[in-house]
Amino acid sequence: MQPDRPISELFAQQRPLRSLEFFPPKDEAGVEALRQTAAALQRIGPDFVSVTYGAGGSTRERTAQVSSLLKDEFGFTVMPHLTAVNHTRAQLAATAQAHYARGIRNIMALRGDLPNGLLAATAFSEDLRFGCDVVALLKELHSDLCLGVAGYPEKHPEAPSFAADLANLKRKVDAGASFITTQLFFDNEAYYRFVDQCRAAGIGVPIVPGIMPVLSLRQVTRITNLCGASLPDRLIKRIDAAGDQPDIIEALGIDWALAQIRDLLARGAPGYHLYILNRARSALTLAAGLAA
Repeated sequence: MQPDRPISELFAQQRPLRSLEFFPPKDEAGVEALRQTAAALQRIGPDFVSVTYGAGGSTRERTAQVSSLLKDEFGFTVMPHLTAVNHTRAQLAATAQAHYARGIRNIMALRGDLPNGLLAATAFSEDLRFGCDVVALLKELHSDLCLGVAGYPEKHPEAPSFAADLANLKRKVDAGASFITTQLFFDNEAYYRFVDQCRAAGIGVPIVPGIMPVLSLRQVTRITNLCGASLPDRLIKRIDAAGDQPDIIEALGIDWALAQIRDLLARGAPGYHLYILNRARSALTLAAGLAA
């Protein structure tokens, strides 16, 4: 089986990369819907796609299934997520080895979210407590793996301070991560400050901005509450003015994301990563807008 190209080699080309994130569906009907989304998104030719790993590894099998589907049926370079929560070193190693045997050479290494009701004190085993531990384990298994890690422009919700969060991020990079993908944000100034702070801390790897187009008020409220991202007043006012009109809110969200991406690329971002929630329309609309 032909192995995927390491994403680090793509960054070395010094051009903006475009990537998309999928999440594993709950059932076979969802897998078929995802297949249709992937087919639609082939036309924009993403440089790579990622596949999430549910809280506590709850989608382990589905993540592997979707990763194989996207790689084998659609030819995408795939970056599955892999997390420490609820896993032993042996379990993580076995999952990574299975990906490696399928030709996957890129993994998003994460501590992972805690499932509802699971306390941090019981969520981790052995010496797997942080993202840097996952990075170190994967690099120990296969030094040629290209590993991405997560960064939080507005601080991880569980971090005691931004300085502590930045120190954790540096540990992940020092352990062998090749690039950082950020949590979503809606104010580009948060990203630019974050990049400056990372560089001052000695973090030199590419930092890819993560963008999520607003599709509904309920969606954006739920997600920002979970990840700690803030909503600019101008965006809130626009959503409020749209009232209970989902089509208008979606159009506003895509327009906001388009303006974000244009500004990010103009100011030298190494690309952008779209959180598309398994929907093709927003990604295709953004691609058309950027091609104009």
